[in-house]
Amino acid sequence: MENIQYKCAIFDLDGVLVDTAKYHYLAWKSLAQELRFAFTLQQNEALKGVSRMKSLELLLGFGGLSGLFSQEEKEQMAEKKNRLYVEKIMCLKKDELFPGVLDFFRHLKEKGIKIALGSASKNAPLILGRLEISGYFDTIVDGSQVSKAKPDPEVFIWAAQNLNIPCESCIVFEDSTAGLKAAKQAGMKAVGIGTPKNLPMADLVIASVDQYIPYLA
Repeated sequence: MENIQYKCAIFDLDGVLVDTAKYHYLAWKSLAQELRFAFTLQQNEALKGVSRMKSLELLLGFGGLSGLFSQEEKEQMAEKKNRLYVEKIMCLKKDELFPGVLDFFRHLKEKGIKIALGSASKNAPLILGRLEISGYFDTIVDGSQVSKAKPDPEVFIWAAQNLNIPCESCIVFEDSTAGLKAAKQAGMKAVGIGTPKNLPMADLVIASVDQYIPYLA
């Protein structure tokens, strides 16, 4: 990727800044066990970056239970999953922040690049507070503020608009296919956090956000 001076860096949360994805998986797995079917880590990949209700629909599909529950029942299931998840992240410690994140944030600040969060998680403020990094963000857009889940670009477009920065001047850091698609649809550069095999549509793939530091102009 060419060295471009972007004006805003937008970060997904789960799997990019901290590994709360494992807590999501454990909560969904518990729900699946109650519904008497197995839910695997491989299946969990499809849930990354999407909304809670969409994740539930996918989960029920994996269990062969699509169409068997009312909207009220599904909302109760989603709420139960969230309670299980929140119980787990309430024990989150600041040292669970991925190595290199704070160093990268400081480099961005030195370059005058705005920092934004664009996450599907409705628990993002709680997680940022537990990690003690809320103050680094110039704007935070989470699942409680948007109506459309990734791969719809709404969450990223809102982040850019909140900062009055054109979408083409933003770069997104994501670990999910849905998130990368959303970034592309917003007209933003998309950096994948993971492996090229899992994230083939990214403009660049790195193992952790701080590996982007050499690309800062």
